[in-house]
Amino acid sequence: MPMQTLLLRSLLILCVSCFSLLAKGQDARFAQFYAAPLELNPAMLGVFEGQFRFVANYRSLYSSILDNRPYRTISASFDMRHRIMSGDYFALGFSAQRDDAGLSRFNHTQVNLGGSFLKQLGGSGYRASDQYLVAGAQVGLGQRGLTYDQLWFSQQFRTGPNTAFIDTEADNGESFSEDNTGLYLDFNAGLLWYATFDKNASIYLGGAMYHINSPNVATLVDGDAKLYSRWVVHGGGELPMGDNLSLLPAVLVMKQGPSFSTNAGANFRYTRRDWQELALRAGLWAHLSNQGESMGVDAVIFAAILELERWNLGFSYDITTSTLATSNNSRGAFEISMIYTHREKSRYRINCPKF
Repeated sequence: MPMQTLLLRSLLILCVSCFSLLAKGQDARFAQFYAAPLELNPAMLGVFEGQFRFVANYRSLYSSILDNRPYRTISASFDMRHRIMSGDYFALGFSAQRDDAGLSRFNHTQVNLGGSFLKQLGGSGYRASDQYLVAGAQVGLGQRGLTYDQLWFSQQFRTGPNTAFIDTEADNGESFSEDNTGLYLDFNAGLLWYATFDKNASIYLGGAMYHINSPNVATLVDGDAKLYSRWVVHGGGELPMGDNLSLLPAVLVMKQGPSFSTNAGANFRYTRRDWQELALRAGLWAHLSNQGESMGVDAVIFAAILELERWNLGFSYDITTSTLATSNNSRGAFEISMIYTHREKSRYRINCPKF
C-alpha cells in the first residue's frame, strides 16, 4: 500500500477511534431520543399510558469506516407506575446502557435505579384533558475502560522507501496500569410538564441534569478526569391535522462540557383509529453540533415507526452531512428501538403525550 494512502487511512481511523478519549467522557446519544425515555430525562419515568413499560435501543455508528468495530450503543429500561391518590402517581424504574467506541473498545457501562412523582395539576384521569408536573431522579453506578492492546502509537510506526506500516509487536513506549475505572457513583435529576387536550393533541416541556456529582472516570492510577455534567432541555407535542393524521414535532438541546448538540424535527403519524390501533409514523430530523467555533448540521435523520397496539418498533438512519461525509460516503448510523407497554386497568388510566 502506498505510504500516503496508508498514512491518511491510519490517521482517519485513529482520530475516529480515539474521539471518545479526547472528548473527556462524553455521553452517547440516540437519534430516536423520543424512544429512549430514561436516557432522555429521569422525569420520563412513568410517563406512558399503561401499567409498565419495557424499552430497548440499539445504535451503530461509522461501520463504513471502522468495519466490524463501529461505535455501538445498547440500552434497555423498565419502569412501572402506581396510583397513590386521586390523580397522583409514583413510578419506579431501572435502566442500563453499554457504549463501545471504535478500535480501542473505549467503553462505558451505566446502570441506574430511579423514581418519579407525577402530580396532577388539572383535568381528570377519566377525561382526555390532563395536566401533570413530574419530578424524577436516578442514582447509578458506572464504569469506563478501554483495550490498550488494540491501539498503536507513534513508536510502533515504521517507514520504508515507498511503504509504511505499524509494527504491533514493538514496544509502544507507554506505561498503562489499568484497563478500567473503578465503579463510580452517579446522580441524575429532571422535571417534566405536560398537558393533553384530546386523544391526538398535547404539549410537553422538560429539563434534566445528568452526572450532577461529576464523577472521576480516569483509567490511570491517581488520574483526574471528571465526567462533565450534561444538561438537557427538550420539548414537543402532537398537533392534529385531521381525523387520521397528526404531526409530532420535538426538539432536544444538550450541552456537556465543550460539546453542544441539538436534534430537531417531526414525525407524521397516520392511524385508522381502529379498536386495536395500528399506526404508522415517518419523519425527518436534523442533528446540529458545534464544529470548531461554529454550529453546523452534521447529520440528517430519516425515521419510521410502526405502532402495533402495545408495541412501538422504530428504525432510523443518519446521513452524514459534515466534512466526514467524504470519508464515509455519507453513511452515518442506523438505529432501532422497541417499546412494549402493558395495558393499564381503565379505572387507573392516565393520559400522556405521544413522544
